[in-house]
Amino acid sequence: MSPKELIYVEDALSHEQMMQKKCSDLASKLQDQDLRTFVTQLADKHRQTFSEFYSLLN
Repeated sequence: MSPKELIYVEDALSHEQMMQKKCSDLASKLQDQDLRTFVTQLADKHRQTFSEFYSLLN
C-alpha cells in the first residue's frame, strides 16, 4: 500500500470513529425515543463501517 493510500485509509478510519462517537454521545442526550433509536443505528452503522475499513488492512 502506498503512503498516499495509507493516509486515505487512516483518514477514513478516523472519520468513522469520530462519527460513531458523536452519534453515541448525541443519542445519550436525546429524550425522543424514536430519534434516539435512529441516531443509535447511525452510530452502529459507523462502527460497522470502521470494522470493514479496518479489516481491509489485514
